[in-house]
Amino acid sequence: MKTPILETERLILREMTREDYPALAAILQDAETMHAYEHAFSDEETRAWLERQLRRYQEDGFGLWAVVLRETGRMIGQCGITLQALDGNMAPEIGYHFNRQFWHRGYAIESAAACKRHAFTTLGFDEVHSIIRDTNLASINVAIRNGMLARRWFVKNYRGVDMTHIVFSAGKQRLD
Repeated sequence: MKTPILETERLILREMTREDYPALAAILQDAETMHAYEHAFSDEETRAWLERQLRRYQEDGFGLWAVVLRETGRMIGQCGITLQALDGNMAPEIGYHFNRQFWHRGYAIESAAACKRHAFTTLGFDEVHSIIRDTNLASINVAIRNGMLARRWFVKNYRGVDMTHIVFSAGKQRLD
């Protein structure tokens, strides 16, 4: 297994590899999991997503990492930090997607909180964000539980659909 980036009580976060494709596809190609995107990803979109993460590790030193159950070694999701365009700048965003079989068990908040600490203590960011579609109540709740506050709304056009998003953010002083 690749070297862990972060560890929590129940989870290990590590860089994804091409061998993680089947676990990633189980997440991104599930229509219910990807409801905020309005579509399940194709094989081509899933491969491009994985390749983008691999490039981010090389170029930025971080990205969306594989979330692995400590007790089984199974990849159950992805969570991490990516640079996203926000207000004309590139800003660090904490994002996450989990296999639907593992929803409602606290894995998203556990991994997102670890990523927030890592963003401040290791990567040196002063502020982090989560940009969430306004209909994605589960992710909104994770952001709130992660000490983030809703700052503003904007509309993003994705695949021809106007989608309202909420920008949540937390500053370095909000490590709780």
